[in-house]
Amino acid sequence: MADERHVEDLIKKLTEEHENKKFDRRSFLRGTGKIAGLSLGAVLAQSIGGFEVNAAPKFESYPFTLGVASGDPLSDGVVLWTRLAPDPLNGGGMKRQAVPVRWEIAKDERFRNIVQKGTELARPDLGHSVHVEVTGLKPNHVYYYRFKSGYELSPVGRTKTLPAPGASVKELKFAFASCQQYEHGFYTAYKHMAEEDLDLVFHLGDYIYEYGPNEYVAATGNVRTHSSAEIMSLNDYRNRHAQYRSDANLKAAHAAFPWVVTWDDHEVENNYANNIPEKGQSPEAFIIRRAAAYQAYYEHMPLRKSSLPNGPDMQLYRHFDYGDLASFNVLDTRQFRSDQANGDGNKPPSEESLDPRRTLMGQEQEQWLFNNLSASKAHWNVMAQQIFFSQWNFGTKAAPVYSMDSWDGYPAQRQRVLDFVKSKNLNNLIVLTGDVHANWANNLLINFDDPNSKVFGVEFVGTSITSGGNGADKRKDTDHILEQNPHIKFFNDYRGYVRCRVTPAQWQADYRVVPYVTEPGASVSTRASFVYQKDQMGLKKVASAMVAHGMKMSEQVEEDRFTAHTHAHKKQIQQKREKVEQ
Repeated sequence: MADERHVEDLIKKLTEEHENKKFDRRSFLRGTGKIAGLSLGAVLAQSIGGFEVNAAPKFESYPFTLGVASGDPLSDGVVLWTRLAPDPLNGGGMKRQAVPVRWEIAKDERFRNIVQKGTELARPDLGHSVHVEVTGLKPNHVYYYRFKSGYELSPVGRTKTLPAPGASVKELKFAFASCQQYEHGFYTAYKHMAEEDLDLVFHLGDYIYEYGPNEYVAATGNVRTHSSAEIMSLNDYRNRHAQYRSDANLKAAHAAFPWVVTWDDHEVENNYANNIPEKGQSPEAFIIRRAAAYQAYYEHMPLRKSSLPNGPDMQLYRHFDYGDLASFNVLDTRQFRSDQANGDGNKPPSEESLDPRRTLMGQEQEQWLFNNLSASKAHWNVMAQQIFFSQWNFGTKAAPVYSMDSWDGYPAQRQRVLDFVKSKNLNNLIVLTGDVHANWANNLLINFDDPNSKVFGVEFVGTSITSGGNGADKRKDTDHILEQNPHIKFFNDYRGYVRCRVTPAQWQADYRVVPYVTEPGASVSTRASFVYQKDQMGLKKVASAMVAHGMKMSEQVEEDRFTAHTHAHKKQIQQKREKVEQ
């Protein structure tokens, strides 16, 4: 109770200072951090101190409704994940007891050759999720795993370890995906991804969306419905993750391969920046909301204990080596960023956006990235991250317009990366990107304003799984954007994922798309394939095919994505107003 009173007093003090405009940003952020740490700490203390262990659980219904997953693979181990949730959309349906969950990992899917097994407690303070960090496995090997609790057995998952550090590797096959607004369509792309021959999967953010039912509406209409109003509390976020995780196609893709995940904004709230909410809510309440969202994210992802949230903070940027073939730097461009300049949206550059003190990654993460790039001896250096890295001008050369939420809104941060690349004479940087609900392929230039400057790598931007609805082959603004940005070599607006095949000499990206998501059952095809060979020639298109049954041209433009979020926010404000009036 003392902690709760302390939290309430601190919120009251900060709110009064905010209303009287008697605070500076630095002291405010310190205070809100204390709020989240105290509030979440009190919750965890109560949970950990109060639960009992139910050694012989009996479930009223099947507890493994959210399936199984593996992730964060290393050369000698991997994380195995599940969550007990017999009533997944209502808090999970578990009593406030710890429940033992047995796990097994084997060389074969019939579990005749079990190599390790053990027991973990599914605890109420972590939503009865389980994160098993298996060690002692062989490098570059396929394994199968499963869980058991009481008399209930989970589905079987398949996973794979990474090659040994520095080992000579001839090939890597993986896919990356992002942006899966549940209401906008069916997860058909994941059905096809699960059938691919892959070593692992990267998810680059927007795993869930925070909106209430039909607040964020796709151009082609919503075909499914969120199960609750806008999510704010820990229980809300747990239920939303559970709704997404209940999808059979998503569960199949998780069970087929190990995943490496990172978030963007909708895991908390659209376009938030560090401790700053989008709009329409007090920053004091937002930092507690962020802590709840981070905890729910951890609970539903195959992450290591090193990523366990600490109040409102969570360690998510991390590094993976795939033998001597590829060095993956998984970034977090949301938790540490400066607020979007110019009020966010698509705007001309300004003194604010050009401020060299502005950051996307924070100083510590930036130095971590540069240290990894300096130390790497891999054939390929990779940044797996969230937002458009290349210059992306929606205006004209004389009057440019940029997205303030992308790297264009933080050009000083990007320039530091470009300067570092130039100082190391790198030509092997690959940037993997999500967020923008469309496929793009970009040459990375030392100077984006000079089309003839050195090509030091490429950026593959992947479309959404569903977000935005069906899409089309081209949009109304496609030709204009390509004309203004000659380093951008490809655009496509269907839904899907990107499949990559990597060898020491060549990186190939296949843009795998489905023609529609508003109905299940769409076929998948490769709209285009590009290769990059570190030869200063940049991207080369090696295959292209039109997509049957898909729209060829839409009236959509890039600005419509921001407009849809603005409409969603207005609906939220109206609903809150009506609730108060009632």
